[in-house]
Amino acid sequence: MIADLLPSTVTAYDTFTDAAEDTLFPEERVLVAKAVDRRRREFATVRALARTAMGRLGFAAVPILPDRRGAPQWPDGLIGSMTHCDGYRAVALAHSAAMTAVGIDAEPNGPLPDGVLDTVSLPAERRWIADLSAARPEVCWDRLLFSIKESIFKAWYPRTRYELDFHEADVTVAPESGTFAFRLNVAAHAPATGWLTDARGRWLVRDGVVVTALSVAAADPAERPRT
Repeated sequence: MIADLLPSTVTAYDTFTDAAEDTLFPEERVLVAKAVDRRRREFATVRALARTAMGRLGFAAVPILPDRRGAPQWPDGLIGSMTHCDGYRAVALAHSAAMTAVGIDAEPNGPLPDGVLDTVSLPAERRWIADLSAARPEVCWDRLLFSIKESIFKAWYPRTRYELDFHEADVTVAPESGTFAFRLNVAAHAPATGWLTDARGRWLVRDGVVVTALSVAAADPAERPRT
């Protein structure tokens, strides 16, 4: 499912079935030793997928440890993103020489909890959510917006180490094409945005899951400095 949203230069795997916890390296196992069973299973499964992708790209299996923000720390020469939600796990990896950024996210296709939408959305986004919810109620558009912004963050943060706020991304969606576009409106002290701000991503809803993905090729015009 996730591979349907990404270019061929990105190696992507997903699953609805969990891997055994004994696939974890000792350094990883200690991080979830006190976690509940569900957390341990999703942690192990997404790393098993990642190591499969790493092997496909010619990299040896190594521990995949999170940084202070929870972002996976990949070996030099790789970029990527991982995601998991109830019953679904996915990973997307690429050679850093081929791709500048990759961000993916998965969420259940259900409405956001009360009060969350106002904290993650802009007024214009709430308007298109209301319109599309009336026209196509089979998609939880508020959850889709949340997932899109998570994908944007996952593409942005590993390169910049700047913690993008939900309100710093202004998102629009194209229901018929399954794409999304956005603009970043970051603080003056934030890193330059030209390489990402006009990028486009893709989304789909299938099997009860909302999946979003964003990728920027290293040779993409969005990567070139603006004059």
